[in-house]
Order: sequence, then structure tokens, then C-alpha cells
Amino acid sequence: MLNSDQKQFFQENGYILLKGVFSKEEAKAFRDEAHALIERVSQRGSVEATWDSASKITMTKTQLKHCHNVQFESSLFSQLIVDARITDPASDVMGTPNVQLHHNKLFIKPPAKGSPFPMHQDHPFFPHANHSMIAAIIHFDDAPEEKGCVRVVPGSHKQGPIKHEEDRGFYLPFDQYPLESSVLCEAEAGDVLLFSYLTIHGSGVNVSDEARTTLLIQMRDPQDPPTVDRHQSRGQGMMLRGVNLGS
Repeated sequence: MLNSDQKQFFQENGYILLKGVFSKEEAKAFRDEAHALIERVSQRGSVEATWDSASKITMTKTQLKHCHNVQFESSLFSQLIVDARITDPASDVMGTPNVQLHHNKLFIKPPAKGSPFPMHQDHPFFPHANHSMIAAIIHFDDAPEEKGCVRVVPGSHKQGPIKHEEDRGFYLPFDQYPLESSVLCEAEAGDVLLFSYLTIHGSGVNVSDEARTTLLIQMRDPQDPPTVDRHQSRGQGMMLRGVNLGS
């Protein structure tokens, strides 16, 4: 569980990076499983997830591998998404004992050409009435700046929903919200980044010689209904902590 200073930091900034949530050994096991999973899934179809808008940042072709609903692909990840080391801090920042899964995505940014994400809020993709939605990004390997780590705009969640551009994904105008204007969230293997879906964030290109591997889990209060019925997920509604008191 988070202490009072950590809770206050999240409330003020809209994010918090939790250090050493998982051991290096656990993170390596997750990373190995993640890369094996992507290899298996790629045999069934495309795993490419680069936004069209990413090319407006790089002016060249980049690559991003992904897989939704990892709990249906690996029992290791089924256990991970309900791990109290994730769901207890999530409960703390959401202010509810009940934490419900919206969706999850495994991301692998390949070395040298790992795709960036333009600055954006997650809100336009799946808006909810009470804005309880948060994300947890679990780092399976180190994520320094050169590997295209997550970047955030502290306190931006207080602005509420912002109008976005749309191009196979919502993003904020580049001239108003350049990546360089944000704060780096460099992380180590085993660290977990929590942030509100109203917090402006993005990430740079992986220009290193090693992949960047993360799992993103989007969570909500089950009593917080969506205002637009989109972004349905096969695993949506699964309780990760507590009980479902929603209507």
C-alpha cells in the first residue's frame, strides 16, 4: 500500500513511479515470457501496433509489437494482473477497494527503431463518467531515455479532458505538446508507473540496442460507467481486487 506522501504526490501530479515493486529475477521471467508470447502470437497474425501519427515524429518507419489480453495467453500473466503489488497501489490512488480490469496490452519496442507515442491522454479512447481510470505500466527491463521511456506532464490531469487530433489513435497537436516539454519517467526492471488516464503522456523512439518491454494494465472503479461504448475487450470487467458493486 502507498504511504500518505505517495498518495499526495499522485493527487498533485497525476502519476507516480514505484521503484522495485518486482525483483530483477521476477522481471526477467516476465520479460522472457513476454518475448516468447509475442513470438507465438505473431504466428497467428500481425502484432504491429505503431500509430500512423508516430511517423510525424520520426519521419521514418518504426516498429512496435503488441498483444492484448495477455491473461488468455499465459498463466504467468494471469497471476501478474491480480498481484496485490499492483492492485493495492491502484486501489490507493483510485480511492476505492474495488479494482476492475478494462484491458491490458503487452508492448515490445524493438531496438534501434522502436516506435514512439505522441503526447496524449488515454481519456478519448475510453471516456468514463467519473474519471477513475488509471494505468499501471510494469517494466520488464530497464527503460532509460534512449529506449523510449514514458514521459509525462505533471499535473496535467487537473485540466480534465482535452480535445485531441485523431489518426488511428488520438494525439495532441505536436506544436503545443512536443515530447521534449514533458518529464522523463526513466525506470528500471521491476518498477511500476501509475498514472491517471487524464495525465498527458507519451514516449520517444527506442534508439538503443535492446528492446524495451512493458505490460500496461488499464483499471477502473466498477461503479464508474463508460460514457462512450467503445474499446471493448475480451477480458473487460474482470475483478482484479475486491468485488463488483457496479450496476
